[in-house]
Amino acid sequence: QVQLVESGGGLVQAGGSLRLSCAASGRTFSSYRMGWFRQAPGKERDFVAAISWSGANTYYSDFVKGRFTISRDNAKNTLYLQMNSLKPEDTAVYYCAADPIRVGARSAHEWGYWGQGTQVTVSS
Repeated sequence: QVQLVESGGGLVQAGGSLRLSCAASGRTFSSYRMGWFRQAPGKERDFVAAISWSGANTYYSDFVKGRFTISRDNAKNTLYLQMNSLKPEDTAVYYCAADPIRVGARSAHEWGYWGQGTQVTVSS
């Protein structure tokens, strides 16, 4: 198993930036594909980005492509999400996830482990 703890959320004005972190513990972090999801009130949990175990391959949803960057530091057992040019519609709880059942998985039910989430609020 792997335990995931997100941090870095907060309140930011539109156009601003935040960097989320996800600290992993337990089984070897570098063996997992990792991802970020988000969930706004009353909505489903949506895929944001994913990264391969080595960091060589990254995947993004269309609504964050060009604004968000996913990265990882396997030496520090940490996953990151750099979020730039934030919009009010980016407001949500952001979740770190690990161990999808297949490459390219974008549905929440396809991912095995989850953090508790961190709130991101973007004001207009």
